[in-house]
Amino acid sequence: MGTIVFENKSMMLTVGNDAIVKSLVYKKTGEELLAPGAELSLFTVTQERPYNNENKLIYMNQRTTYTANALTREGDILTVGFDVAPYRALVEVKVTDDYVNFTLIGFDVQYEDFGGLAMDKPPATEFCLCRLAVRERENYGRWLNVMWDSEVAVNLLASCPRAIIDADAGKGYRVMHATAMRGLPLIGTSAALIVAPTGELLDRIDRLERDFDLPLGVASRRDPATASSMYWTGGCTPETVDEHIALCKAGGFRMMTLYYPCFYKAKGYRLLGDYDLKDCYPNGIADVRAMLDKIRAAGIIPGLHVLPTHIGLDSRYVTPICDHRLRLKQDFTLARPLGLDDAVIYVEECPIEAPRNEHVRVLRFGGELISYEDFSVEPPYCFRGCKRGDFKTNVTVHPLGERGGVMDISEYGAESTYLDQRTSMQDEVNERILALYNGAGFRYMYFDGAEGTNEPFGYYVSLAQYKMYRGMTEPPIFCTGAAKTHFGWHMLGGSNAFDIFKTDVFKEKIDEFPVKAAAVLAKDFTAVNFGWWAFFADTRPDVYEYGMSRAIAWNCPVTLQSRGNWGMELNPRYRDALEALRLWNGARDAGYITDEMKRRIREDGREYIMILDEAGNYEMCEAEALAIPGADKVYAYVYVRAGRTYASLIRMGADAVLSLPTPDFALSYAAMPGREEIPLAAEGGRTLIPVGDRRMLSAAVTKDVLCAWLAGAVLDKGE
Repeated sequence: MGTIVFENKSMMLTVGNDAIVKSLVYKKTGEELLAPGAELSLFTVTQERPYNNENKLIYMNQRTTYTANALTREGDILTVGFDVAPYRALVEVKVTDDYVNFTLIGFDVQYEDFGGLAMDKPPATEFCLCRLAVRERENYGRWLNVMWDSEVAVNLLASCPRAIIDADAGKGYRVMHATAMRGLPLIGTSAALIVAPTGELLDRIDRLERDFDLPLGVASRRDPATASSMYWTGGCTPETVDEHIALCKAGGFRMMTLYYPCFYKAKGYRLLGDYDLKDCYPNGIADVRAMLDKIRAAGIIPGLHVLPTHIGLDSRYVTPICDHRLRLKQDFTLARPLGLDDAVIYVEECPIEAPRNEHVRVLRFGGELISYEDFSVEPPYCFRGCKRGDFKTNVTVHPLGERGGVMDISEYGAESTYLDQRTSMQDEVNERILALYNGAGFRYMYFDGAEGTNEPFGYYVSLAQYKMYRGMTEPPIFCTGAAKTHFGWHMLGGSNAFDIFKTDVFKEKIDEFPVKAAAVLAKDFTAVNFGWWAFFADTRPDVYEYGMSRAIAWNCPVTLQSRGNWGMELNPRYRDALEALRLWNGARDAGYITDEMKRRIREDGREYIMILDEAGNYEMCEAEALAIPGADKVYAYVYVRAGRTYASLIRMGADAVLSLPTPDFALSYAAMPGREEIPLAAEGGRTLIPVGDRRMLSAAVTKDVLCAWLAGAVLDKGE
């Protein structure tokens, strides 16, 4: 039997005329990249049942995948035949030095193939564009669908938004596959295979992105700003922008993420979709641009945080007439006419899977929303206890046979619902958001709530993001979002941010979630955002020291949230916490933290403090918490440097005084090593140390000596 070879400078893929993949060789070393003995056809097609009569009489009427069993090539066109399925697929192949791309361009369907049935399109629901059993290597990046080690990378990725990419685990290998699905649609779906030296993989992907006019995910990841930490605010306006700039700079942040209520009238999520500018922007977007000009002039890059797939339940899209383009997650047909006063709704379909949670028991028929209390799963099927005209919608008569269903209300707070991605509404909503984004000059976007789409999520989540991305007049530095899909890799260079952790569990949760995610996403050549970090009344500098050290060790940014009236005024030491962030952000931006230091942080599990030395240079010191039982709300971290032992002291309460027996060694007390000395008082043979803002106490003694002395401190004054 003959073979067909797809070859470029790095790989040789050999497929038999029976469509079975014979080998995938990495040319530089001659290594076989496929699992031995795993004979797979390169292509498959899936039908829900047989259609032509002979096959229908032989085989089960069930969903079946048919393997390709015949393959020919004429120029760039492959003709694929299948076992049982009576038609052929046409696949265009493009071979470059960087990749091999497969595109489904059509089907060859002959009238006689289906025994005279009136069919001109094959009943295919899925078509697998490429299927390879790739041997396991040291790393597998699930998001990018890439197997790699220090030598070579094998990557099967989408080259258009519609390809559904995944891999199934086998024993010692993974079956990578790219699938086209009916309704997305099938025809025109494409995917590319890249085999490259690992150090060249991103260069190859970058050229693929540019060849296919895709979002520039590689360029985004290579922009230094993508790794920069962010300051987030939901309350910045022209009246408060100067305060937010000051706080942003105090934390050493180069990026400011502005939440949509900064600009639009908001009531939780309930007005999403209206996007009416607030009254503090009387000149419209020109006023927003003027505010962003102030932010840019301070050396800060502005980004916009929005929820494009959400429509608020008090928005004009919902009341008084609910828009037909809002998504229904279950369909129902009226089995009886519905009058103005009817409180029972009879339907043809069994409602057994309808929601019972009181916050999402909402039906839509026509433009009316109707809540219900319960339903019958025995004929006659019905919804009972219905409240007509809910959400201030108009009550109307609905005829027999009218189609409606259960609203897809967001599980997050039940203040919004999701739009149907198959309609024009996403483009309509995006147009409003993009008018602000482009007009005011934002440079990156956070796609929040992006999981709120139609199924399959692997397509529609990234499609919703892609529609917005394509409307940006200038490619963003990066985008980030709350939900990832394969194609989203090209857009979400900033990946996603983790939610808020309270102070008492912050360090534990940093290790449990962002650190774990960072290790996973590093295999996809992507960073994770270690925020959101909310500011609480008990937030201490050491909390941020811990989080920042871990984030930087994994080459990841963080996001600090400023809520309400900054969210910081309740914390007496918020300036110290911001200063800790500024030092770590500055050390990263200055290139002070080496790869060896990052490795040490990742592996030893210890805590570190960042200081400025006597010459004003960054210095990272290993620190250890010291308990002082007699000093309530006083926190101490001890470290050794330059022949001295230091104790970083802070009190998370009112200023107070620590009282200790006068030591037999000299003490130094300053905001930082080498800074102006803070005098210490002596009284009755005891040394009095003022505690409040973070300061550094030091002595030319061992760590054990200073710790033993400090452990006996008591509060002399203060609450």
